Amino acid sequence: MFDYDAEMRFYRSRFRDACGVRDGDRVLDVGCGGGQTTRDAAADAGRGSVLGVDVSERMLEHARRQPVPNVDYLLADAATYEFEPESFDVCISRFGVMFFEDLVGAFTNLRRALRPGGRLVVLVWQPRAENEWARVIPEAIGGTFRDESAFALGAEDVTRDILTSAGFAAPTFTAVHEPLFYGADVEAAYANVLRLREPQALLAELDPAAAERAEAALRAMLAAHDTGDGVLFESAAWIITAE
Repeated sequence: MFDYDAEMRFYRSRFRDACGVRDGDRVLDVGCGGGQTTRDAAADAGRGSVLGVDVSERMLEHARRQPVPNVDYLLADAATYEFEPESFDVCISRFGVMFFEDLVGAFTNLRRALRPGGRLVVLVWQPRAENEWARVIPEAIGGTFRDESAFALGAEDVTRDILTSAGFAAPTFTAVHEPLFYGADVEAAYANVLRLREPQALLAELDPAAAERAEAALRAMLAAHDTGDGVLFESAAWIITAE
């Protein structure tokens, strides 16, 4: 399994600070994955509580291996799940809200779960063109990633309209630029890339000789990004807050 928390290590403190969870807060963590952001929020919430929600039972099983007293996990689609109205002070998400089919509907559902004056704090990717990792990996293989859902909230004006249509007030966008960690060395990074769905799909479309060339080009590209402290790619994200 790709170590997503390791990949996002340089975003961890920036996002945690932006969330601003306080003692006693009731927090909803959307797309919580393996639970790192849930546990961080729980530590800051103190006497409060955190509910981590994800659609992947596999990821939630991983999260439950590190139990925390004020944390619960729920297998559900946060876009449509009927949360108790006005039951959370803060809704957070680290790269977990871009994939909703109906973005306005999903954010409307999350807004209903927040108390009046509650806060939304989400980390999302800026457009693909601003993210080196999203360009050079498919280029090395000789193809194009077709799924643009990861960048669905990358355009500031579009996302502002989505959030205000869902009932959120005065969204603010803070640009964040941090490296992504793909592995301690080229071999680890190569194995991690090949665990991802889209590189797998691109390679599967090639004949054996072309696939061999693509794999060699991928290794060469990863070697060019080996800093000695890991294989790193430039990335660009937004921290979006709204009430």
